[in-house]
Amino acid sequence: MVVSHTLHEFADGAAVAKALADYVAAALAARVERDGLASLALSGGRTPTRFFEELSTRDLPWDKIGVTLVDERWVRETSDRSNARLVRQHLLKGKAAAARFIPLANDAPSPEAGLFAVNESLEELSWPLACAVLGMGDDGHTASFFPGGDHLEEALDPEGTLGLIPMHAEGAGEPRITLTLPVLLAADALALHIEGAAKRPVLEKALGEGPATDMPIRAVLRAERPLDIFWAP
Repeated sequence: MVVSHTLHEFADGAAVAKALADYVAAALAARVERDGLASLALSGGRTPTRFFEELSTRDLPWDKIGVTLVDERWVRETSDRSNARLVRQHLLKGKAAAARFIPLANDAPSPEAGLFAVNESLEELSWPLACAVLGMGDDGHTASFFPGGDHLEEALDPEGTLGLIPMHAEGAGEPRITLTLPVLLAADALALHIEGAAKRPVLEKALGEGPATDMPIRAVLRAERPLDIFWAP
């Protein structure tokens, strides 16, 4: 089966942020209209800040929307490396402050020790996700699917039954925790948000041949579902 992904190209980061916010807002509104509730999983890092700011202004029934992360570094929210901190600062304000936010890290000493409690917290959200927004690193990782990760094959298993997995990898820095591939692929809408001229050849390489474990974004690109790719130089 050949899956046709859609590449949305924009002139700059401001334009891609607005378009992606519209895309996510539409997916959330559709799910709330259908089921009364909706959940969104977001990626952290430097790229999504403007997108978070845009999304926070959208006129949505935020009190019916749950927000979590695709993955997280196992750090406290006081750390500038915390994705949860980024979401609280740039998304959960104004109208969007009414959303229910479920972070992926807690005060346990490791993701393994805190996994059970995080899983319990995630049960407060509605599943499957209405929308998931992924990013992509220069090494071809997405979520916390890092090349060389200690649980990478388990996280990428399309038949896997676990929804949340700890991850340790040399390229990851801190220990991580991540939603697994089946959870992400089950989302109503799935987007890949990438910015910068240097990311385009990384994407082209990922679309080529080679093991998914070398460039884990390939597991998403090769899945039997369409992906919306949002890119700006």
